[in-house]
Amino acid sequence: MVEIGYTMLCEQTPARQLVRDVATAEEVGFSYAVISDHYFPWLEEMGHSPYAWSVLGAAAQATRELPLMTYVTCPIMRYHPAVVAQKAATMGALTEGRFTLGLGAGENLNEHVVGTGWPPVDTRHAMFAEALEIIRALFDGGYVTRRGDFFQVDSAKLYDLPGERVPLAVAASGSQSVAIADEYGDALVAIDPDPALVRAFAADGGGGRPVYGQLAVSFGPDPEEARRRAHRLWRWSVAGWKVMAELPAPVNFSAHAETVRPEDVAAKVPCGPDVDPVVEGVRAYVEAGFTHVALVQIGHEHQDAFFDWSEKELLPTLRDL
Repeated sequence: MVEIGYTMLCEQTPARQLVRDVATAEEVGFSYAVISDHYFPWLEEMGHSPYAWSVLGAAAQATRELPLMTYVTCPIMRYHPAVVAQKAATMGALTEGRFTLGLGAGENLNEHVVGTGWPPVDTRHAMFAEALEIIRALFDGGYVTRRGDFFQVDSAKLYDLPGERVPLAVAASGSQSVAIADEYGDALVAIDPDPALVRAFAADGGGGRPVYGQLAVSFGPDPEEARRRAHRLWRWSVAGWKVMAELPAPVNFSAHAETVRPEDVAAKVPCGPDVDPVVEGVRAYVEAGFTHVALVQIGHEHQDAFFDWSEKELLPTLRDL
């Protein structure tokens, strides 16, 4: 049975509401929750981007049993991998083993803020693999010293390791990143319901490990209003990952999305009060081999209505999958 998760989307939601929402997600029956880790929103209209790790600490205390996960953190520029390892170990201890560290090679949008430039994708993948090696070594306990191609670590040690090792979920979108996910990950993260990607992960030895996906939803009683909201806040997503990873600022995402029509967004995002399009969206992930799908409700002011609908209609239907 597929696990249905809830997404704490920092780019559209104030920090205190994120914590309230994740507690509600647990109450209404979501199986797990993920959180985005950005410095910027994709569009100015989204209007927020609090520090994900502060929110996670609060979420750990606001929930009781709900598994939590970053979706995803980049450990190659804005954060040093040794610091990411400490963050994750602390979350593992706070949650008593219900935290998964989701990791990816990042987006220019968030990583350029440290002023070191945005490397080409092959370099980012090499940096990512090295960062994963450092994080795994620190999770092993003991001191870690490394003089790598990209990162230096000088006698680092994690003093607060959780009782259970924090799992690593590694994001992938192509053959290079799938190979990295297979070598270092306990799970795979992917944006689209691409069965070829899941098959490649399984063929490389990833069979039996979890595969995480994500589906955006624009719930609302008025389908037209839901479509307008999806277009206003989600039109950036039509660009695809190869573009999304390279654009440096919300203004660039807005410019790229100038020709995106409401129907273009609605083709990818279920809009309105009908459960069936969401079920079909989740089914596409299930049939592609995904074990987990986290839903994103577009628009922070619509979360309460989304939770009520999810509890009464959506989640009972999705459980039949």
